[in-house]
Amino acid sequence: MTDSDTDEVITRRILDGDIELFGELISRYEAKLKRYARKFLSRPDDIEDLVQDVFIKAYTNIQSFDVTLRFSPWIYRIAHNTFVNELKRKGKYGSSFFDSETILPFIQGDETADKETLSDERKVEVEALLETLSPKYREVIVLHYFEDLSYLEISDVLQISVSAVGVRITRAREQLKKQYK
Repeated sequence: MTDSDTDEVITRRILDGDIELFGELISRYEAKLKRYARKFLSRPDDIEDLVQDVFIKAYTNIQSFDVTLRFSPWIYRIAHNTFVNELKRKGKYGSSFFDSETILPFIQGDETADKETLSDERKVEVEALLETLSPKYREVIVLHYFEDLSYLEISDVLQISVSAVGVRITRAREQLKKQYK
């Protein structure tokens, strides 16, 4: 195996019996999934436990992965379901752990805003705005702007059409801009 092997190549080799390679997938996705979990969950212990659950579920169900597709949407879908189920179990959705520096320039319509000029007061305000979004709009914002997934990948994760992803992102932007003003 080389570092340039794709996730799909590694997965194919795992399916062929080289189960030790699953550790490589963990090392590639652990930090990403923890970052994704922080967008929904606030307790570090919960995040650690749930990310481990994601990897256990992925390992257990690796036989169901279609190696002709991309691996990242598949594991993000498992993570998404795991995190949402935990939130439902706890009776809440969302947290105040959004990185407002990432989203504030977007809301203002100025993609080049200097992060140094963002006030703490505005950061708190943006976090509050994000929490007002319904879960279906917050999800697409998190996946697109924080996890850098494409519309197609978000479509795979959420199991909705690409056009529905676009509509949700547009509506979320409109709601955020309207509430920000």
